[in-house]
Amino acid sequence: MEKLIQVAGIIDAEEARLLSEEGVDWLGFPLRLPSGKDDISETAATQIISKLASSQAGVLISYMTDADEVSAFCSQLGVTAVQLHGDVEPEQLRKLKSMRPDLYVLKSLVVREDNANELLALVDECAEFVDMFITDTFDPATGAKGATGLTHNWSVSAELVRCSSKPLMMVGGLTAENVADAIRQVRPAAVDAHTGLEGADGRKDRSKIKRFVAEARSAFFELDNA
Repeated sequence: MEKLIQVAGIIDAEEARLLSEEGVDWLGFPLRLPSGKDDISETAATQIISKLASSQAGVLISYMTDADEVSAFCSQLGVTAVQLHGDVEPEQLRKLKSMRPDLYVLKSLVVREDNANELLALVDECAEFVDMFITDTFDPATGAKGATGLTHNWSVSAELVRCSSKPLMMVGGLTAENVADAIRQVRPAAVDAHTGLEGADGRKDRSKIKRFVAEARSAFFELDNA
């Protein structure tokens, strides 16, 4: 899958409709978070996912690490893709792909200041069992691994794109203002945004979504025709 635009952190059906209207491909639902503070109920997420167009996908964003639990939750929600942001053992990734070949599995690569070699080793270890990797940002102030609203060193993501046999989704502090530059520099297969597309009220802002999608599509097109 290439040139995908995902927006994460859907909070209700109205927000999902807005994203669909503006041409977002994948809608991400962070659920059963370690903090216990999900943005949406599992029931509401399931209802939204069931009504998505065939050209779209609902994506579970999860910190679970057990293949059986991940598989069962994906079935409950009706999703066809799952992002794994926890410290999942390669054996659990292998088990999940074996159990659920129908699931599109994405595995996070959390970029810190000095862990590029560690991430490259993780890519080699896990590539056989995932369909796409995701780079995201570590926040040293809070210890958060993703959903930080912070950018990271894009040269690390670019190196991961060059070295990985699987495509990569770029995440971490992306906004309408920087997504085109990120795509040009990193050349990812997909991009995702969350907090950078919200207004002061915490809801997704239509003007920010519209510009983000336009900038990303333009940059993807530019690379295709370079």
